[in-house]
Order: sequence, then structure tokens, then C-alpha cells
Amino acid sequence: MGELILLLVGAALVNNVILSQFLGLCPFLGVSRRVETAAGMGAAVIFVITIASAVCSAIYLLILEPAHLTYLNTIVFILVIAALVQLVEMILKKMMKSLYNALGIYLPLITTNCAVLGVALLNVQKYADYTGGKMMVFSIVNGLGTSAGFCIAIVLMAGIRERIENNDITSSFRGQPIVLVTAGLMAIAFCGFAGVI
Repeated sequence: MGELILLLVGAALVNNVILSQFLGLCPFLGVSRRVETAAGMGAAVIFVITIASAVCSAIYLLILEPAHLTYLNTIVFILVIAALVQLVEMILKKMMKSLYNALGIYLPLITTNCAVLGVALLNVQKYADYTGGKMMVFSIVNGLGTSAGFCIAIVLMAGIRERIENNDITSSFRGQPIVLVTAGLMAIAFCGFAGVI
């Protein structure tokens, strides 16, 4: 149990998918204008990555590995992720129309978000030596931790962007430059979780 908690915290904070591994920067920079929108995107990513981790690990264990078709990992995982994103999109369109409209083009882009695919591929590579159920548990916990880290980073960035929106910023730093400087400073702060000073 302690190993799973360490994995969860490590995936969320120490090896943060955005601020340490620099995956999934497109929605991080594009959707982080408002906290509500960022939280919605974070929740959608948590759902997609966690479920994709479970489904992709199951497909890998039960179909691809026994049939010696592991070279099809990427193609199969992209199809699974695309199906999950479509499910999320339909749910949001039906139940939360305002969030669906606020996320706009970034919601379908979860399908091509390298963080989502990266986690699914990393899970089967990193935990391939684990047997059956143990691989599934570790994959799901890693997916949950990674997606929680994504949500933490995007919500923090949105909060900071809301605070600095009305500040007096020199013209050369307005817009994306200040966002990139802020992201860099956040990445440096998250290095502290890994013990890098």
C-alpha cells in the first residue's frame, strides 16, 4: 500500500507530466485562462487518463502480449483514447453545455494530447514485468497520479493567470511571454519536489 501511495504522489508532484516531463503543454497553455475551465479540463483529463490506463493495460495483458502483437501498442492505444474522449465529449455536451463550450477545440485535442498517450505507453513499458493484476493496479494508480498532477498544474496556472491579468505588465511581456515565464517558474518550483535546487 505504501508503494502505491508513493507512486501516486510521485506521479502527481515529483514527475509532474507538464512541469517535469513537458508533455501536454498545448491544453496547459490554451485552457488555463480561467480556473473553472481549467478545472473542467483537468477533470476530463483525469477521467480519460485513468480509464485509458486501465483499458490499455488490460488490452496489452489479455490481447496484445499473448498474441505477440505488442508492436501495435501505439495504434491500439490511440483508438482507445479517441473512444474515451468521444465519451467525455458526449457527456459534457449533454450535461454541462457551458463547460463543453468553454473547452472548445481543446476537448477533442485530448485525443492527441501526448501526455495521455505517453502515460498509456509508459505504463505497459514500466510495469510489463509485473504479473496480471499487479500491473493493472500500478498502471491505474500511475494514471490517476499523473492526471491529478496535470489537473494541479493547469488549475495553479489558471489561478496565477487570473491574478496577473489586470497587473501592469510591460508591453513586451503581455500575453504569451508572461505565461511562458510563469510556466518556467512553476517548473522550477516543482523541481523542489524532486530535491533539485
